[in-house]
Amino acid sequence: MPVLKNNPELKDYQNYVAGLENERGFDRPTTIDKCLLLGEEVGELFKAVRKTEGLSVDTHSQTMDIGDELADIFIYICALANRKNIDLETAFRAKEEKNKKRTWK
Repeated sequence: MPVLKNNPELKDYQNYVAGLENERGFDRPTTIDKCLLLGEEVGELFKAVRKTEGLSVDTHSQTMDIGDELADIFIYICALANRKNIDLETAFRAKEEKNKKRTWK
């Protein structure tokens, strides 16, 4: 079982997810499969937010935890980045440099 070190950096999370996927046999699904699964997790996050905000939800639906859903989304984002050989920290920093040049109102 992969171990996530104390005080991990973003690349450590990506490596951890790669190890988990390999160990659990989740490394076979395609990028498209992972995108669809990510979409499902985003939907579960929305449902959890709706519930916490007091909006109506199906009384028979499973209760979802916002933290759990955010963690699932993060795992899928790491998995997608790994499949495309994207270092998330590098991508994040590059995108923020672009964002700094935009005009925000």
